[in-house]
Amino acid sequence: MNDSVDRLRARGARVEAVEASAKMSAAELSAWFGDKQALRSITLPLIERKVTAIIGPSGCGKSTFIRCLNRMHEVVAGARATGDVLLDGKSVYGADVDPVRVRRRVGMVFQKPNPFPTMSVRDNVLAGLRLSGIDPPDTDALVEEVLGQAALWDEVKDALDRPGGALSGGQQQRLCIARCLALEPEVVLMDEPCSSLDPIATAKIEELIHDLRDRYTIVVVTHSMQQAARVSDYTAFFYLGELVEYDHADVIFTKPSDPRTEDYITGRFG
Repeated sequence: MNDSVDRLRARGARVEAVEASAKMSAAELSAWFGDKQALRSITLPLIERKVTAIIGPSGCGKSTFIRCLNRMHEVVAGARATGDVLLDGKSVYGADVDPVRVRRRVGMVFQKPNPFPTMSVRDNVLAGLRLSGIDPPDTDALVEEVLGQAALWDEVKDALDRPGGALSGGQQQRLCIARCLALEPEVVLMDEPCSSLDPIATAKIEELIHDLRDRYTIVVVTHSMQQAARVSDYTAFFYLGELVEYDHADVIFTKPSDPRTEDYITGRFG
């Protein structure tokens, strides 16, 4: 890890941000789609039970990066990755590692809410478990627990048999978060979870992220500088597939060390 620390120091990151306990970390991670390289030697810690925001312009590799964290990148035809990703200090790309198990431990919430539209709210929550062959002993208690964690229980507790597709967009996204949480992940990846939501629904998701940080390590990809500043403890700025700068969020947004970071967050490009 010393080389990683040195590289991050060179980018201006505070030493304590690097040396803090990392739940996950990328080590010289590169990724391709066919001949096109999307990520270039990314080394980045993801601190346990903190929120890390990944920011940067479109096409800079943000979504590719988080898809590499739970091995979803490799399901795309022609996609490949080199380097490594560590979870609790162990490689998720080891020859004996089951990618399905990785994806249970490292859950994903996508940009567009994707509940099963004709399936009930209750069955949407339980869908991931059932697809994994898991039969919890008390499904009613589990449904209430994870919908409560997703700040949705009070809104749907009397309509659990209602189709998931009948909920509002913000409710659908929180239902997808509940479905993810039902699998008891240790890390939650969110790929622009508010991009299709109105300001009120966005505020609820941001409040939810704040509440969940006490239980989970969270990584949020976002185009919104304001959102990243509001929800994250640490922020990483990506540009052209490279990690330009990583530090505490307040440092990134008030005293960035790289002029490209300052240009991006002040709206000079992107």
